[in-house]
Amino acid sequence: MFLAVYEADARPQAGEAPDRRAQGARQLTLVLALALAGWLAMTGMPARAQTAVTAGASANPELILDAQDALRQKNRARLSALSAAAQELKHPLAPWVDYWQIGQRLTEATQPELDAFYARWPGTYVEDRLRNDWLLELGRRRDWKNFANDHSRYQMRDDREVACYALLADHFNGRPVARDAARAAWLAQREAGEGCGLLASTWLDNKQFSQADIWLKLRLSVESLKLPAARQAASLLGKPVELALKDILDNPTRYMARKARGGPRLHTELVTLGLMRLAAADPSAAAESLSKRWERELPHDLQAWAWAQVGRQAAFKLQPEASEYFERALKLQGRHTPEWSEETRAWIVRAALRSGRWTQALQGLDLLTGADEGQREGREAREARQARELREARDLPPWPYWRARALLATAAPGAAGEAQREDARKLLRTIAEAPQAGLHYYGRLAAEELGLTPTLPAAPSPLSPAERSQAQAHAGLNRALLLINAGLRSEGNREWNFSLRGLNDRELRAAAQLACERELWDRCINSSDRSRQEFDLAQRFPTPFRNALLSQAREAGLDPAFVYGLIRQESRFIADARSAVGASGLMQVMPATARWTAKKAGLSYSPELMKTQDFNLRIGTHYLKLVLDDFGGSYAMAAAAYNAGPGRPRRWRDGPVLEAAIWAENVPFLETRDYVKKVLTNSAVYAQLLGLGPEASSLKARLGRSIGPRSAGTDIVPEEQPLP
Repeated sequence: MFLAVYEADARPQAGEAPDRRAQGARQLTLVLALALAGWLAMTGMPARAQTAVTAGASANPELILDAQDALRQKNRARLSALSAAAQELKHPLAPWVDYWQIGQRLTEATQPELDAFYARWPGTYVEDRLRNDWLLELGRRRDWKNFANDHSRYQMRDDREVACYALLADHFNGRPVARDAARAAWLAQREAGEGCGLLASTWLDNKQFSQADIWLKLRLSVESLKLPAARQAASLLGKPVELALKDILDNPTRYMARKARGGPRLHTELVTLGLMRLAAADPSAAAESLSKRWERELPHDLQAWAWAQVGRQAAFKLQPEASEYFERALKLQGRHTPEWSEETRAWIVRAALRSGRWTQALQGLDLLTGADEGQREGREAREARQARELREARDLPPWPYWRARALLATAAPGAAGEAQREDARKLLRTIAEAPQAGLHYYGRLAAEELGLTPTLPAAPSPLSPAERSQAQAHAGLNRALLLINAGLRSEGNREWNFSLRGLNDRELRAAAQLACERELWDRCINSSDRSRQEFDLAQRFPTPFRNALLSQAREAGLDPAFVYGLIRQESRFIADARSAVGASGLMQVMPATARWTAKKAGLSYSPELMKTQDFNLRIGTHYLKLVLDDFGGSYAMAAAAYNAGPGRPRRWRDGPVLEAAIWAENVPFLETRDYVKKVLTNSAVYAQLLGLGPEASSLKARLGRSIGPRSAGTDIVPEEQPLP
């Protein structure tokens, strides 16, 4: 079994003592030996050959660390020599060294060199990742013949820039390309990539894109603050638009006061962009400008777009007028399905929930599910929509649950509304009876809405020795483990995830078990989370560090299920996890927060202490208790504060008193909104697993009945307190 070597990087950093590098090399030697011994024994390779391979790799543990250093220093000659050495030794990580060395000179590489690389490492992660990199290079070279050949073997297909180049390759190789496919690929690309820009200019030149398509991309890019993409779209419309966009982005108020004018479509499109930027800063000012002048001068579709944007910005700022702005947009849009972004349509629903406008919520939900007014007429279309909603409900996204709630809220009293109420109950039952409903936020909410106690999935049958052996012998998983234990966690995670592609539920569980046994809890959880029918809760919701965590939770006066639920979301139980902004350990506490909490709790503090499991838990649980007390025991607001800082949830609670689930749905930041839902769901599941009773495992009880403005009092945690 591997030793649990976590995320600490074994490579020396500037000014670091040489003994740390030696320690890293010793760790990697042991890891290599243990991994190879298990893997080679299952390959059928003769014992003498196994010994040679193991000895060659184990005798050169520093080779991989040296290769990383050479990559970082852009030392091509050194990297090339190390790649040759790794291949000579049959080192299990030789594919990665080879990938690094050819990646350093990709702009100079030839197709035969790439073909030779693919032949050396067929079916590996690095083969497909380098193919992705090479496809981008071929696109830049306009080598459409080789692009088409390589693209047919590309597996992951997760690069939108490559997708745009692929459509161009089809076009230049004489294959027909549907306009809708090209338009969808370009609109989906949120960055200003060369390939998608070339696709747009080519289709525009060929009259397959219209100027309306370019303006739509420009508006969507400004809305999402993808400004390089906005500038790229503007460049396709000419220099006057480029210059006007610069003025709008620099100072929208000045542009609207001095340069905005109506008339031709070009001018009204620019006015709409100006109104969008005004709304981002001050929705009420943009609404006033629309009402007083621009609504009369804009064409009908741009009036609706502008009001929808004002509504979105007001909804994001939790302003009560948001639903009024959306109402105007919806009336102007009428029966036609608008090309508003999914985020704008989602905020129609959220603002409607916040203001209690359930009919408007249904309108927004219709836009999200693609049903316009015409589609809602007629029994056949209605039944088709309901069937689609039931299919979607099994995957447990947010919107079927809120449609069911909206149907219940808008049903006529008595017998007249019974059919609608039954439709709602049917939708809730579908959500609550989904295989993973008990592990999911909306699944638990739906069950509790029906008065049911959420149940956890039954334990699957144990893995067989053969199934476990197959995972232990998987070359990609073993490479991932070696990379992670060598301190190359990002590379290891990518190798691991690629290796999970195409695995069935039992194979996923076997891979997860491999990670669990090595205490790589993030790989354990994430792998098991992918299964669709078999749910191993010991893998999905593990309880490592149990004695220490229960002890620290008791000392801080916290519900241990809440602590477990938060750590599962924060660090996936990786004890030395460190975020890009410096948060560390199991509870991902920032240094400034740790110092403040230690002082508050009367504890000694040093940065080194935060690297220890017990002290990290102690500081994290004390801070979490302070935050929970600050928000009156609200788990939802405490989770939001832990993620986004305490100042923001204090502002988010202003306004009307809301059902807690509606408050959570209106958290403005996507990351925090998702975080609150997952932490509370995790906590409810852990409460069941820990046997803490029905009240502790109720998601609605954890959410609380309602959230509203705070009565006068003193904040425990200062607003300027940095994120944990």
